[in-house]
Amino acid sequence: MAAAGSTVPDVIAPGLSVLFCGINPGLWSGAVGHHFARPGNRFWAVLHLAGFVPELLRPEAERQLLDHGLGITNLVARATATAVEVSREELRAGRRTLEGKVTRLRPESIAFLGMGAYRVAFERPKAALGEQPELLARARVFVLPNPSGAQARYQLPELVEIFAAVREAVLAS
Repeated sequence: MAAAGSTVPDVIAPGLSVLFCGINPGLWSGAVGHHFARPGNRFWAVLHLAGFVPELLRPEAERQLLDHGLGITNLVARATATAVEVSREELRAGRRTLEGKVTRLRPESIAFLGMGAYRVAFERPKAALGEQPELLARARVFVLPNPSGAQARYQLPELVEIFAAVREAVLAS
């Protein structure tokens, strides 16, 4: 609980192929200072198995994502025990902050990891998984399931398939 409210630095650079956007860091990530660091989070395995990176990366190696045209940020910077602790107002404020980052960095696409948070932040209550019809500061927008181990609705093979479809869509453009 000592990590509550802490932040994790963005892994970003201009011109990324895909900027992954989480909801907010969990306490484990806040404590160690790396994205998707909690054991059991499937983000790193999914990235590798979906073909975004050639080898399985550990959270401590997150800066290597930049070598592959990938980055990570969050809608809300503060670490919480669960995403339900993040208010609707924080998500909407995070949207404005994210729009500024995307305008400045100009990634080709942004992939939101969490449909519920996307729906609230962007006021799109009927948004579905996959590519969205609108752009965000000229970037293509994809909504993906959150890879947290707590999100048991999506098993690893299905997550890999969904993420791989985004990779293919980005490569095809």
